[in-house]
Amino acid sequence: MTMKDGEREASRNEIVKPTLARSPLPCHHYKLESMQTSLVVTIIGPDRSGLVQSISKSVTENGGNWLQSRMAHLAGQFAGILQIEVSKEKSDDLKQALAGLEQDGLSVSVVTGQSPKSADTADNGTVLQLEVIGQDQPGIVRQISAIISSHGGNVEELNTKLTSAPWSGETLFQANAIVRMPDGSPLDDFRSDLEAITQDLMVDLSLVQQVS
Repeated sequence: MTMKDGEREASRNEIVKPTLARSPLPCHHYKLESMQTSLVVTIIGPDRSGLVQSISKSVTENGGNWLQSRMAHLAGQFAGILQIEVSKEKSDDLKQALAGLEQDGLSVSVVTGQSPKSADTADNGTVLQLEVIGQDQPGIVRQISAIISSHGGNVEELNTKLTSAPWSGETLFQANAIVRMPDGSPLDDFRSDLEAITQDLMVDLSLVQQVS
C-alpha cells in the first residue's frame, strides 16, 4: 500500500461529525402592565380662576387619569371631589403633587379607593332616584336621611339647592338623591315611611327605581 493509498483509507474511516448551525433563540418582549390604583381626592378652598386647570395639570404631569368628579362653588369656596386612576409606581408622586396645592390655600385630602372587586360587591342592591321639593326649613335632610338609614339604605349621591317659587317668590328647597337599598329590602315599607313625613315637612316627594 502506498502512502497515498493509506491516506485515502484513513479518510474513508474518519467519522465526520456534522456541524449544526445553532440559530439564536427568539427573543420575546413582553410589556408588563402596571398595576393601577384609584385615588379619591377632596379639595376645598377659596375659589379662583384657573383652579381646576392647576389641579388637572398636577394630575396629568404625574401620570394620573382623571376619571370622574363633582365640583361646586359654595359661598365663595371651591369644593370638589374626584377619582383618579394612576399606576402604583407613580401614586406617591401624584399624592405629593396634590399635597403641594395646599400652598395655594387649599385643603387637600387623598385616600386610596376600593379595588374593582370590592367596588362591584358594594354595588349590589336596588338603586332608587329620590326627588324632594318644598318650602325651605331646617331638618329636611336629617329626617329623610334617618328613614333611609333605618331601612339599611345608603345615599350615594345627593344634590341640593334653593330656588324661588315661580309665583310667590318664596324659597324652595330641592333635593335629588341616588339611594341604594339592600337586596330584599321591602321597598313599599320604605316608600310609606317617606310619604308619612311629607305633610310635616310640607314637601312633595318622588321615588323611582332605576333600571340598570
